[in-house]
Amino acid sequence: MRDLEVTVGSRWQHFKGDIMEVMFIVLHTETIEEMVVYKHGTDIWARPLSSFLSDEDVSQRPDNKTGQKYRFERVEE
Repeated sequence: MRDLEVTVGSRWQHFKGDIMEVMFIVLHTETIEEMVVYKHGTDIWARPLSSFLSDEDVSQRPDNKTGQKYRFERVEE
């Protein structure tokens, strides 16, 4: 997992091109794992923080529209 801070209100680009906005950082009720709750268009999604900040290199995936290395990369404002 990459050593980055995910904060409420921060914006992240998915490697398929869409921009997501973090709404909450929450804890899973059974595992106490940190989860990122984010808005994608009109949908609300949740993903484990470890998955959100995964260090898996997606740069060679054929569906990678942005050419970025990681699944989510922070959008600087």
